[in-house]
Amino acid sequence: MLMHNPPHPGKIIKELCLEPLGVSITEAAEALGVSRKTLSSIINGKAGISPEMAVRLSIAFNTSSESWLNQQIQYDLWQAEQHRKELQVKRLSAA
Repeated sequence: MLMHNPPHPGKIIKELCLEPLGVSITEAAEALGVSRKTLSSIINGKAGISPEMAVRLSIAFNTSSESWLNQQIQYDLWQAEQHRKELQVKRLSAA
């Protein structure tokens, strides 16, 4: 079952991980071993969580990599479902 309008995982990183710890994007990017631009893109919803980033986040925040990927999948799927009626797809059936 799809969550209704799930937040982008970047919002979760910012609000539930970085802000409570008082960690800046620059500090977090350094700790994660990625560029500030990369992390900023995720936090601002411009990029998604890749499997590698999910592993990095799981190590940094002592969480599971699967939870980060699941959040991304839920977000992406909900976004795609909003355009379901615009898709030009025909139903296939057995002859």
